[in-house]
Amino acid sequence: MSDGSNLQQSAYFCQGFSPIIPPQPRLLILGTMPSVASLEEAFYYAHPRNAFWPIIGRMVNRELKGVDDKIAACRQLGILLWDVLQFCEREGSLDSAIKAPQANDFQTLFERFPQLKHVAFNGQAAEKLFTSQVLKKQLLDPSIQSALQLITLPSTSPANARLKIDDKYLLWQEKLSDLL
Repeated sequence: MSDGSNLQQSAYFCQGFSPIIPPQPRLLILGTMPSVASLEEAFYYAHPRNAFWPIIGRMVNRELKGVDDKIAACRQLGILLWDVLQFCEREGSLDSAIKAPQANDFQTLFERFPQLKHVAFNGQAAEKLFTSQVLKKQLLDPSIQSALQLITLPSTSPANARLKIDDKYLLWQEKLSDLL
């Protein structure tokens, strides 16, 4: 049983998850860092109002129930799911609260999957972090960097309340339909 001090510390220091990797990835979808709800559940997009899994479910024409079904949907669509950041400091879940960001190793990822050219960002914050923490700091091979096609999608976070889930789905479908 904890006295609560570790909980407070872990709420400030955040460590991301391992990627979900399909056998033949066609699309890399990146968030920033898992939310507090996701960290507590130890899986991507666990907040009940996050639209990510309902959107992916519509793309595979079924309701996604449980972690295994969500992983299977990513595999079916060829989605490699990960976050830009491996570590950061953050109070709460807001991307604007991220401090001391440390990116995942994208050099190794792109070397392992040279066919992976499309990178979609779940929101503008993920795109900005990828630009500042990966494109400007990691020594990506220039041929890898120039071949990447970057796509910024509306955030599925419940904090992005200006769009309804149906609008988010339509925008995601419009930008990704040719890739999936």
